Order: sequence, then structure tokens, then C-alpha cells
Amino acid sequence: MSMQWVPYLVMDGNAAEAADFYADALGGEVVDKMTFGDMPDGPNGPAPEEVKSRITHVRVVAGSQQLMLSDTYPGMPYQIGNNVTVSIGIEDAARAREIFDALCEGDSKIVLPLQETFFSPAYGQVVDKFGVFFQVNVPPAKA
Repeated sequence: MSMQWVPYLVMDGNAAEAADFYADALGGEVVDKMTFGDMPDGPNGPAPEEVKSRITHVRVVAGSQQLMLSDTYPGMPYQIGNNVTVSIGIEDAARAREIFDALCEGDSKIVLPLQETFFSPAYGQVVDKFGVFFQVNVPPAKA
């Protein structure tokens, strides 16, 4: 079973610029860039025009290492110092559930329950009892 932990930076409207900067600084490349405008419509309809150019996900890859970034959705809290999360990618959905549930123990806060999304069969967000923000993600099956 494969698992990797990746630093995930949350920006406030400048994730594309930051991704380019880190790619240059680290000798890598920007891959998998997706904006809020690229996402399918949600239950409340399409993303508002003012957020469509914001980044919902982008990766910087340098050698065997990666850094992931996204922008906040306008109105979501953003505070420098609290904008770094840990993304746990794991191929086994049952193990992802075990990890997510373990991180939820104690005085934690579930931000997004582990659930199927348009980009993952199992994705969730939790702030653990130590105040560390984790994203647990099962990548989609390869076609």
C-alpha cells in the first residue's frame, strides 16, 4: 500500500503566482493546475465570476518531491501562519477511513467529512486535537 505526505499551502488569491515562484526556486515544474472555474457546478450553481480564476488545486513537482497549493474561496478564513496543511494521499479507501477517523479523535474539528467527491472516491479534511490541518485523499483509480 502506497502512502505519501505532502505539504499543502493555502494562498489568498495568489496560488498561481506562488506555484510559478516555487517551481523556479526549486527547479521544478507546475502541473495539474485547476481553477474554481474548471470545477463542475456545485449544488448552488457555477462558481461566481470573481472566483473562477482562483486556483482550486496545483502541484509543483521537482524530482521525486512535490508541493501542493490552492487559493481560499473568497469569504473563507485566511491567516498567514495557519495556511500550511498536510495532505495524506493513500490508495486504499479503507485505510484512508482508518487514518481519517484516528485524526478525528479527541478535541478535533471535522472540516469536511471523508466522502466521495468529483476528484476522489474518498476525500476529507480535519483539524486534529493539536490544531494541525490534514487532508486525506484517495486518488481516483487509473483508467
